[in-house]
Amino acid sequence: MSTQPVALLDKRDGVAIVTLNRPEVKNACNNALGVALQEIFDDIEDDKRCFVAVIHGAGGNFSTGADLKEAASGVKRTRLHRGGFGCFKYPLKKPTIAAVEGYAVGGGFELALTCDLVVAASDAKFGLPEVKHNLVAIGGGLFRLPKKIPYNIAFEMALTGKIQGVDFLQPYGILNRVTAPGQALDAALTLAQEMLANGPTALAATKQIMSKAFEWPELDAWDLQMPVAVAALQSRDRVEGLKAFAEKRKPVWSGE
Repeated sequence: MSTQPVALLDKRDGVAIVTLNRPEVKNACNNALGVALQEIFDDIEDDKRCFVAVIHGAGGNFSTGADLKEAASGVKRTRLHRGGFGCFKYPLKKPTIAAVEGYAVGGGFELALTCDLVVAASDAKFGLPEVKHNLVAIGGGLFRLPKKIPYNIAFEMALTGKIQGVDFLQPYGILNRVTAPGQALDAALTLAQEMLANGPTALAATKQIMSKAFEWPELDAWDLQMPVAVAALQSRDRVEGLKAFAEKRKPVWSGE
């Protein structure tokens, strides 16, 4: 049995890099991994110096979903306040990028769907194969996927359980970048750096408002967005952003 941590967190200049670290089982999520991911996501949420998160898997695969062997063994799962994979019910409030190599299927695909942006290697594979085992994709895939690709295409993926490649998904706009195999993480980090040029409190507020776009009636949205936006509009970083503009220099963000 491996003595390595099942999940890793590496913080680099405002970016939190989360690694699913069970490569021997294609990063299938067992109880230990779910608990570890929840602890990591709580850490990132609380850290004012972490502005963007990037999630990827070790060993050439993102994740093949729940560890069905552990589930079949009857191991009791820890109840996670954030939901499965430590984030399904309550994803990070900060911008999050999935860097997908290999398989992102079942819960692995649902994990990618909790992210705001997806960078994928050209040979990556996606799908919700739960129905093949008479299971149901209850990790958010059945309501997040129809918001990100056409409704009937989402139905096809969910009801056939077929694993699809990048060529199938790319025309529907769900993938932000497609890279050569092995380059997804580097491309995701480059994308994260593009975001980091901007104010971190504004990034967080922008994500939260856009995440509600399908829930808020448009006329109500004008008022509902303001309690979220005010954290950025009354922050030190807003003062710094305007001052840097006036002084024609790059802003130095504090996350406050």
